Amino acid sequence: MRSRLFLRRSTAAAGIYSSAVLGFLATVVAAHRFSTSTFGLYALVIAATSFVQSVLDLTVEEALVKYGFRYVTREQWGRLRGLFRASLVFKLTGAVLASLVLLAIAPFADSFFHKDGLETPLMIAALLPLAQFAEGTAGVALMLRERYDLRGLFLLLSMGLRLTAVAIGSGHGLSATIAGIVAAQFVATGAIAVAGTAAFRRFPRAQAERLGSERRGILGFLAQSSIATVLTSLTTTLATLVLGRVASATQVAYFRVSLAPQQGLATLSAPARLILMTEQTRDWERGTRETVFAGIRRYMAAATLLSVIALPPLLVFTPQLVRILFSAKNVGAVEATRIVLVAGALRVIYGWTKSFPVSIGRPNLRIWTHAVETVVLVPLTAVLGAEWGATGAATAVLVSSVAFCAYWTLLYVRIRREPHVAPPQPPAQAQELVAQ
Repeated sequence: MRSRLFLRRSTAAAGIYSSAVLGFLATVVAAHRFSTSTFGLYALVIAATSFVQSVLDLTVEEALVKYGFRYVTREQWGRLRGLFRASLVFKLTGAVLASLVLLAIAPFADSFFHKDGLETPLMIAALLPLAQFAEGTAGVALMLRERYDLRGLFLLLSMGLRLTAVAIGSGHGLSATIAGIVAAQFVATGAIAVAGTAAFRRFPRAQAERLGSERRGILGFLAQSSIATVLTSLTTTLATLVLGRVASATQVAYFRVSLAPQQGLATLSAPARLILMTEQTRDWERGTRETVFAGIRRYMAAATLLSVIALPPLLVFTPQLVRILFSAKNVGAVEATRIVLVAGALRVIYGWTKSFPVSIGRPNLRIWTHAVETVVLVPLTAVLGAEWGATGAATAVLVSSVAFCAYWTLLYVRIRREPHVAPPQPPAQAQELVAQ
């Protein structure tokens, strides 16, 4: 059992780290092959698509993880099936709305950002929500079987396809690149959908049931998760859009370059976060709170040590890294990259905050913490970005990250001191079934 668990964790980590490398390489390829101005337009298209998708493409995955483990633990197979059926309907509805909004705003993008060449790529990108809508739900089906290793491998496939799309499409222009990304996403979603369906069918067959008295709680969880996801997307997506409004496309390109290392650092915690969400949600539902808190302490200790070791050399060699990875034409991003690296190290240490609210069934905590971050980030980006471009926007990211981490520290201490009421013990059959 231990060897199988180690293999799954190792495979998940390998898949996620490898996918991060491929995603980073996609940014590197785009930065090298596009002119600085076109790369800035590319960053705006991706940011706008991500923002609209986050707002309208409802976040059901977290509710699926939380209540999915609850129904598995209780052996309520009919409700589990009803939950997944309703989730797919929600996801499809949100994806359609996101696509329609992107199509509606595309004709006005050039005038809003005072830049040419955004309309056609945005119209093509409107297909991305539809291409992606079933990916998360299928991934949750794998997680409920505790097959986060497969989830990591499918993420690797998705990023590999996206890198291929960027490598081929960037030689034919921005619109061709976005079209390639859309096609790659359709293929990636189809692949994980097949695997997720197969995993879900291994649960005992039952007639899909209505969610009954828990329907209101699930809808509340879904609403709070969706709001939290919107606020999460604001951290860098809205900062990019705000900077695009107050600064040149070149400064947007520099800011996009500076964000790449932060995304790489965040990926260091991605396998741990995936495992934490799966195992800590299960542990919380079984009433073993101390196991959850102990896991967080171990994670923070390891992440802090890693940051202390890795951050100094990264800061020293930032100019060389920018030149090697993003070419000499983007050396204007060096100072912004250094600032964002510090913010990224803080987010690695507090990476557990993304999964912890889901595990304990309190997604509203993410709303409050990301709201604080957003309130700090947006006005600072507008003011500092207008004055110092990418460096000013990077400073806004750092200050907002400090506010985010400080607030989470206070919340963790409060939750740790709350009294605990143990839930009923889960049936042994359900535990054995999930472990298979």
